[in-house]
Amino acid sequence: MAEVVAVARFHTHRVSKNRVASITLLSGLGVEGDAHMGVTVKHRSRVAKDPSQPNLRQVHLIHAELFDELAAKGFAIGPAQMGENVTTAGIDLLGLPTGARLHLGNTAIVEVTGLRNPCAQLNGLAPGLLKACIDKAPNGNLIRKGGIMGVVVAGGIVHAGDAIRVVLPAMPHHSLQPV
Repeated sequence: MAEVVAVARFHTHRVSKNRVASITLLSGLGVEGDAHMGVTVKHRSRVAKDPSQPNLRQVHLIHAELFDELAAKGFAIGPAQMGENVTTAGIDLLGLPTGARLHLGNTAIVEVTGLRNPCAQLNGLAPGLLKACIDKAPNGNLIRKGGIMGVVVAGGIVHAGDAIRVVLPAMPHHSLQPV
C-alpha cells in the first residue's frame, strides 16, 4: 500500500525542513507555512531569473526507498533532511508521468509537474550526497533521484500514515523532466 511516511515544512529557505505531525496543502499555493508556498516561483535561483514564473515546485516529494539506497552507500539521511514536504513509501515516484495526480489523505491532491534537480547544497548535509542522488541510465541519460515536484490542485490536511492513491493522466504519458 502506498502511504505518507512523513510530512515537513519550513518557513525560510534552507535544505532541511522540520518534520511535523501534519501539513496543510492550499489549492494553487502549496504547503501552508513553507518557504516555497505561492502562485509564482519561490526557489531563489528561479526568482532571480524571472519572479513572475508560475510555481511548479509548490510541493516536493521523495520516496523513502531512496533513504534505504543511500544508507547502503553509507549515508544516514532520513525524512525531511533533503527538503521534501512529503516522504512517501510504496510508489515509484520517479516513474510517474507528468500530470499524474497523487491523492493524499482524505482530500488533498498534488499534480506532478516534474523532477527535482538535485543541487550541490546536498553536499552540505553529507559530502558526496549529490553524486549519490544522480545516476546514469544505460543510454547515458542522467537519472535524478532527488524526488519530484508538484502543484496543489485540491487542498487538505496530510498526516504521516495517510494513504496515497495515484491517478494517471490520459495517454500518451510524458516522462518527468526537471522543473
